[in-house]
Amino acid sequence: MNPSQVEAYLRRIGAEHPQEPTGRALRELQLRHLRTIPFENLSIHLGEEIVLEEERLLDKVIGRGRGGFCYELNGLFGALLSALGYEVELLAVRVYGDEGRLGIPYDHLALRVRTVEGGTWLADVGFGAHSHCPLRYAEREEQIDPGGVFRVVEAGPDTAGKSGGGSAGEGDLDVIRDGRPQYRLETRPRALGDFVAGAWWHSTSPLSHFTRSLVCSRVTEDGGRATLSGRVLTTTAADGARETRELETDQEVLAVYRERFGIELDRVPTARNRDLNP
Repeated sequence: MNPSQVEAYLRRIGAEHPQEPTGRALRELQLRHLRTIPFENLSIHLGEEIVLEEERLLDKVIGRGRGGFCYELNGLFGALLSALGYEVELLAVRVYGDEGRLGIPYDHLALRVRTVEGGTWLADVGFGAHSHCPLRYAEREEQIDPGGVFRVVEAGPDTAGKSGGGSAGEGDLDVIRDGRPQYRLETRPRALGDFVAGAWWHSTSPLSHFTRSLVCSRVTEDGGRATLSGRVLTTTAADGARETRELETDQEVLAVYRERFGIELDRVPTARNRDLNP
């Protein structure tokens, strides 16, 4: 990522260029990213190709003002952090689903980030509702965050509290939110190209929840969340109060994409596999 691309990225999220790659600056970058660049899977339903290459991701997210899902958002955010002087490693993740069962390998992508002070952080701007701030990677006690109470713990076969959680690899870690396991981290560093198969599966398989539903979501300035799922707009305040509204016309849907999420579309996307049940 060259200097002009870095500056364009920082303008997109409304952030100043950090003087040093510190933990404080990382926190600010993640917060601003979550508030400005939506987590969305619209490309899957608009017939757009998902390409995990830096230049293509820059064109989509920075050039065209779009969002993306985990591989795109964390892949690009990792490239930004590297360009700003952080030491960044991409980690493969398996997400806990129903009944505590783990998803496919390379189910998700998260970032291990080291700062100039020597701290190590778990950064994630591509998981939808999750921590608003980076989590301390080596901390095993509770971490209080606007998105919940988190713990990063050594993984074991019974972490989920149910059968089917899956055996842990050496050094694997589980991320727990509000007492429920969210995902399992493999600690071996990966390359962005390693996640191509996972991105293909999630964008094509009828078993993937991404092909069966539409989502566009971002953190709001007050620490709440705005989410558009198909034609249903849900606004959640920081105190948990929730308001849901169904949009009646295509014009309303396109206006919400534009005004709430900064996304300009010429047609309303529809879920490609909405009638399929896994």
